[in-house]
Amino acid sequence: MDVITTAIIAALAALSKDAINDSYNALKAALKKKFGSESDLVDAVDKLEKKPDSEGRKAMLQEEVEIAKVNDDSDMIRLAQDLLEKIKEQPGGQQIINQTQTNTVSGVTVGGNFEFKPVQEGGSK
Repeated sequence: MDVITTAIIAALAALSKDAINDSYNALKAALKKKFGSESDLVDAVDKLEKKPDSEGRKAMLQEEVEIAKVNDDSDMIRLAQDLLEKIKEQPGGQQIINQTQTNTVSGVTVGGNFEFKPVQEGGSK
């Protein structure tokens, strides 16, 4: 899973803290500014916010992130990584990130540059 999708899904699972909320809102605002508040990408984020446990909406977000080539934008990557760092600082935050990646990546072939590297035992595939 790409860093943008991971950050958004993990943030929705952990949005109780102000620091996470601020970073999440900064990423979402940047997406709106760059792609437009009526874009399919922002629409996918909005729909996922309404049903954060929906696997279909998570997949739709990942697809829209890929279509929009958000992972080619260094500013968006920086915002997403900042958000993931804020989540990791929270109790259980790393577990939320790991669970998000495990649930969404299962059965999916991920290609391209995978920027986010969780801190855990073992190597990457």
